[in-house]
Amino acid sequence: MDLATQPMTEKNRDAYYWRLLATAASFTLFGLGGLCLRLVVFPVLGCLPGDARTHRLRARRMVSRCFWFFVQFMARAGVLTYDIQGAEKLGRPGQMIIANHPSLIDVVFLIGLVRHTNCVVKQSLWENPFTRGPLRRTDYISNDGSMDMLDAAADALKEGQTLIIFPEGTRTQPGQAPAFHRGGAAIALRGAKILTPVVIKVTPTTLTKAEPWYRIPKRRVHFSFRVGADIDPQAFAAMGAAPQASRKLNDYLHTYFIKELAEDERSAP
Repeated sequence: MDLATQPMTEKNRDAYYWRLLATAASFTLFGLGGLCLRLVVFPVLGCLPGDARTHRLRARRMVSRCFWFFVQFMARAGVLTYDIQGAEKLGRPGQMIIANHPSLIDVVFLIGLVRHTNCVVKQSLWENPFTRGPLRRTDYISNDGSMDMLDAAADALKEGQTLIIFPEGTRTQPGQAPAFHRGGAAIALRGAKILTPVVIKVTPTTLTKAEPWYRIPKRRVHFSFRVGADIDPQAFAAMGAAPQASRKLNDYLHTYFIKELAEDERSAP
């Protein structure tokens, strides 16, 4: 897997219309890829021998490879650049990866990086014709806000799966600090062996909740992923009853991400 840093240069400010065309091609590729997975690839994989777990792992690896191919397509087409620090720390058994959510394609990067991961995804994607097929084959977890969702996520971690979760539940509003819901902390306390934060920075902002795909920035976007030090959920579990421990862990994570993002702002040129 190519994790080489994709540096920003002054040339990235040029080629606006090329980047607009390449962005349109990227979204077209993503949609067609989802349909191809649903109609062709997964039915073929389903014919291969193996139990339910084997089929699930095959589906997750296939989605991961396709997502990483999509990232590389966007990078080589000039849509974005990226750098990733600490990727070798991702993908361990029982690990919960927690990240902020500044852009639409954050999840594409993270799933592309971790071949076998599970992920909590928003409910609306399960009704999207381009994404519902891959989601059902991979057995990702729907973020419907129910207790069943919390149980499924915690059980996946106890089974030794890696789990990606965005505790904001939706993309961060531009110019605002991330606001975490307590569900992520509750899942970590109930099932995670380790909790690993990933701080994501997108400069300039793009593909936020309020922006359509065609409203691209004047210069090429740079994605930065920094994997932080592991956090032991049990250190917070010992602080009191479950609601209190969940609140303290959530507050800690919220403060951690605000601090890390603020440091990125100060160090930016």
